[in-house]
Amino acid sequence: MSTLTGTRGLIRLILRRDRFLLPTWILWLSILPIQTAVATDQLFPTAQARQDYFGTIVANPGLVGFLGPVFNSSLGALTTWRIGAYFVIVGLVSLLTVIRHTRTDEEAGRRELLGSTVVGRYAPLAAALLVTFAANLLLAAVLTAGMVGLGLPVAGSLALGLALAAAGWMFAAIAAVAAQLTQGAGGARGIAVGVLGLAFLLRAAGDSGGQGSGVSWLSWLSPLGWAQQTRPYAGERWWVFALAAGLVVALVAAAVALLARRDVGAGILPARLGPAAAAPGLRSPLALAWRLHRGMLLGWTAGFAVGGVVIGSVAESTSDLAAESAQLQDLLQRLGGQGGLADAYLAGVMSLLGVAAAGYAIQATLRLRAEEEGLRAEPVLATTVGRVSWTISHLVFGVFGPAVALAVFGLTGGLVYGLMRGDVAGELPRVLGGALVQLPAVWVLSGVAAALFGLLPRLAAASWAALAVFGSLAMLGPLLQLNQGLVDVSPFSHIPRLPGGAVSATPLAWLLGLAAVLAVAGLGGFRRRDLVSA
Repeated sequence: MSTLTGTRGLIRLILRRDRFLLPTWILWLSILPIQTAVATDQLFPTAQARQDYFGTIVANPGLVGFLGPVFNSSLGALTTWRIGAYFVIVGLVSLLTVIRHTRTDEEAGRRELLGSTVVGRYAPLAAALLVTFAANLLLAAVLTAGMVGLGLPVAGSLALGLALAAAGWMFAAIAAVAAQLTQGAGGARGIAVGVLGLAFLLRAAGDSGGQGSGVSWLSWLSPLGWAQQTRPYAGERWWVFALAAGLVVALVAAAVALLARRDVGAGILPARLGPAAAAPGLRSPLALAWRLHRGMLLGWTAGFAVGGVVIGSVAESTSDLAAESAQLQDLLQRLGGQGGLADAYLAGVMSLLGVAAAGYAIQATLRLRAEEEGLRAEPVLATTVGRVSWTISHLVFGVFGPAVALAVFGLTGGLVYGLMRGDVAGELPRVLGGALVQLPAVWVLSGVAAALFGLLPRLAAASWAALAVFGSLAMLGPLLQLNQGLVDVSPFSHIPRLPGGAVSATPLAWLLGLAAVLAVAGLGGFRRRDLVSA
């Protein structure tokens, strides 16, 4: 039979498994940029207002480094700059999708089961890549149609859609290679996400110096830099897409070659053999959980530390950025607090930070389901370790892991912001408090993941859909002026807008109580159900 036999059937299987997750991220990542274009047009309705806004962006290396280069003052170019973070998000979602349907399936034993049927050796990899590539193209099509519907130029809209799709394609191909290197899905995700982080840092370092600077060439070492250098709405560079296509072809070819050299379930990089007997420090469930979670904890904490430095360095310039637009001042105030514009900006960032930290909380909590599906929980629970103690050992990282990451963000962001304002002692506690106050909402999402794991394990991945809904309501509610009752469905809408806002203990107490109830429900459900059950 052909090495691609069964690809069509596996594509149908992936579409069925991701029938909720796939449409969610396609619609979310295509509609939000359209809404950004609408908001930008409302904030800067005249050419002069957009030109002034463009000038403040160019004069701020921190903003350019964080979101990417801006090439002119047109509505389309400013929108492209404002959604600079979406290139990272599309890359992240794409690489996670490929690893989920390749290395994760191998680790769980599903790949071997499928391989015993009429399925070619390369069919699973081909199916995962084809679905991810098609999803990115669909995202590009929806985004292009939406931008054209707003009256923006067709060429620029097409370039923007294809640029986001190109970022997704490149990191899907990077994930395909990473999936061949390690024996575990966690290691593959670590390699791919590490490459994504390096690409962001190279792009940020190159762009922060400005076009023509001595370090601008660094952005050309980054796939994210290539995607943004296509220059939508600013004299499109169509030839850059050839670089992206060449990289995708080369990486896919490398992944196929590596797949041919390894056994099913194995990786190119050999797994290190552990000692014959566990060290004394691994004799408890919590110690084992620390061993499993420490890499993810360190990675998220390092990312939040870098984010704190970046946000702290640009917060002081927010007043200058908004000085030319009363609408932008009003938006910042609605997004985050009643203090000055810098406080409002920081409070708005903290809201987004809470959503990101909730993603970490869900990922850490769902490690329970990954251990169960990978049949690694059963040997542990066959010893004297009880179900409750084993579950709590992982929930500790779903609770305290985000707390550590948020505290590091608050410390680094507050220190940098305080240094720029010459008042570290006054500003550091305020920024730290704004970060830590997000924890009750974050813990609600961790509780949702725990409850689904214990009560409806097959739907545990729906925790991500809950995060998407709650995060969208929190971020888009002020922009779209949605009904407050609908916005209040999100736990993030009940968090005080700090620094600068008033604090009420009542909603925080309710959120903590809800998180505790969800966690207890999950524990109770897991105690009563079978392992790897529906």
